[in-house]
Amino acid sequence: MTIDRINPLEPLQPGKKPGRSGQPERGKESDSISLSSEAIEKAELYRTMDMVSAADDVRAARVEELKAKINDPSYINDTIIKATADRILDAFGL
Repeated sequence: MTIDRINPLEPLQPGKKPGRSGQPERGKESDSISLSSEAIEKAELYRTMDMVSAADDVRAARVEELKAKINDPSYINDTIIKATADRILDAFGL
């Protein structure tokens, strides 16, 4: 028994370019994104909160400066005592 081909098969067919079909062409359309002003504000808030949480809680140089002032007998006088008392009362809303 003999099987004959109806149409000749060629491994490469002329006129067709190799490549993927269904691949989108570049340059015709581009993707875009837009952010609302609320989203931008929240991003800035989160970035600020991260910076604050990463910062040191205690400023060692400032603490040492205040310790030196307190240990100095000439620093504490009536003016300093009154100012400190006023700040304490203001902090408690009195």
